Amino acid sequence: MKKVLIPTKLDNIAQDILKAQGYQVVQDSDTDLMTLLAAHQDAEALIVRSEKVTPEVIDALPKLKTVVRAGAGYNTIDIKYARRRNVDVMNTPGANSNGVAEEVIAMALAAYRHIIPADIDTRQGGWEKKKFMGRELTGKTLGIVGLGNIGQLVAKRVAGFDMKVLAYDPIVAAQRASELGVKLTTLEDIFAQADIITLHIPENDETRGLVNRNLLSRVKKGCLLINCARAGIINENDLRAVKAEKNMLFCTDVFEADAPGPKSVADIADIMLPHLGANTFEANFNAAKRAAEQLIGYFDKGINTYVVNKGLPDKLDENYQQLAYRIAYVARCYIGRKSPVRQVKCSFYGELSQFAKWFMSPICAALSEHFEYQQDPEEAQTYLRDKGITCEIRETDESKKYGNSMTIDLEGPTGFVSVRGTIAENNLMISRINDFERVYFVPKGNALIVEYKDRPGVLAKITGACAEENINIENIHAPRDHEGKNAIAILMTDKPAPAALANKIKEEVNAKVSCSIVMP
Repeated sequence: MKKVLIPTKLDNIAQDILKAQGYQVVQDSDTDLMTLLAAHQDAEALIVRSEKVTPEVIDALPKLKTVVRAGAGYNTIDIKYARRRNVDVMNTPGANSNGVAEEVIAMALAAYRHIIPADIDTRQGGWEKKKFMGRELTGKTLGIVGLGNIGQLVAKRVAGFDMKVLAYDPIVAAQRASELGVKLTTLEDIFAQADIITLHIPENDETRGLVNRNLLSRVKKGCLLINCARAGIINENDLRAVKAEKNMLFCTDVFEADAPGPKSVADIADIMLPHLGANTFEANFNAAKRAAEQLIGYFDKGINTYVVNKGLPDKLDENYQQLAYRIAYVARCYIGRKSPVRQVKCSFYGELSQFAKWFMSPICAALSEHFEYQQDPEEAQTYLRDKGITCEIRETDESKKYGNSMTIDLEGPTGFVSVRGTIAENNLMISRINDFERVYFVPKGNALIVEYKDRPGVLAKITGACAEENINIENIHAPRDHEGKNAIAILMTDKPAPAALANKIKEEVNAKVSCSIVMP
C-alpha cells in the first residue's frame, strides 16, 4: 500500500479518492513539516500547495517517487534537485485559473465602486455618496498582459461588460486572439490606451521589472493596474513615482513573500489581498481532485503527462535539447521577440528524428517565457495549439547527409526565418540562417545579427556603431547568400547591444534584419 503525505490544507476530495483506491493517506497541515516528514519516511508521494519543497524536504523522504503541486505554479519546488534524486514533479495546470480570473474582475469592480472604503464608512454611520462616486466597466478598454490560461479566461469573463479588450502576448496567433474577441497589440499601446491593465505573466529574467517608469508614464489619468501574477514584474519604486502624478489605482494580491507582516506596497496599493486568487472552494476542490487523479494515474497506469521535470529518454544527449532551445531562441529574436508566431516547422535529421517530440518543450520555452524548458512534450503541443500556433514536424531526406542536425522554421505576420544547427566538437553550432550557409555561429553569450544587401562599407558602419557604444567585438563572421547579393553579419560582443543600437544600425545600413541576442 502506497503512502501519500499531504502536509497542507487541501479539499478532502483528494484523500477520499486516494483512499477509495487503496492508498494510505496522511493529511496534516498543523504539524511542522520536517517533523511530519520524519514521522512518515516511508511516504512515496507528496501533495503540496504553496509549501516549499527543498532538497532537505526531498532527502527526508528516501522512498519519495513524486511530488504533486495542487496548482499550476511550481516555483516553490526544487525541480532540478528532484530530478537528480529521480523524483517526478507534477502540477495541475488550469485547476486554479478561473478563481484568479474572477478575482481580477472582483478587484476591478471593488476599486471602481469603492466597495471596501464605502463599506467601512457606512458601518461607522457615514453616508458619503458623493465621496464614493464610482465608475463603470462598460465601455472601458481592458489591457491583458499575457494570454495564458488565466488571461484568456479574463477575456471571456469580461465579455458581458461590453469592454474593448487589448492583449499583449508575443506568441499568441492573431486567429486565436480573434476567437477570444481580443485585439493583439504592443505593451506600449496597452499602457497608453487601456483604462484597466491586468498582468498575467510569470516572473523571470525577461519579465522582472518589466512594468517600469517607461511603461507607466504612458498610462491614462486614472488608469487601474491589477497584479495577480508575481510581485517582481512591477518596478515598485517606479510605480510609486508615477501613481500620484497619474492618479492611478493599484490592486494586488502578490508580494515579495507570501507571509504575514508589513507589505512594502501598502502606501501605494488601493486594494491588497493575501494572494487569494486561487483561494476558492471550487479551485481547491478542482486542484485536489486533479492531484489525486493524476497520482493514481501515475502509480497505477504509468501516466506521466503532467510531469514537469521529465528526464531524457535513453540514448538522447541532453545537449541536443539545449541546441533546439538555442536555435529556436535565435530564430525568435530574428523575426522579433514581440512579433506573434503563426507557425513552427521542424526537421530532425539522423538519429534525432526518433526523439522529435522531446525537442518541443525546449522550443516552446524559447518562444515564450510562459513555458518551462522541462515541461512535458505533450504539454508543449497543447500549449502551441492553445496559442493558435500550428506545428509541423517534417519528414526528413536522409540522402542530404546532414548527420545529427535540426532545422527550425518560424513564421509570423512580420517575417520568416529558417535556422539549422548541429553539435560539432562538443560545441552547439548554428550552421545556416535562411540562405546563408556556413555561418558557424556558436549561440552563446551576446550577439548582434544584421542581414543586409551586400555592398562595400556596410561592415565598417556596423562595427563603427558598436564602437560608439563602447561595445567590443570579440568575433565576426559575414557570409553571403548563394547569389552573392545579400550578406549577414554575426558579431559576438563583450556586452549586450541595446535594442536602440540595433534599430540605429538597421536604419543606417537599410538592413532587412538587425537584432540583438542575449543567450540565456
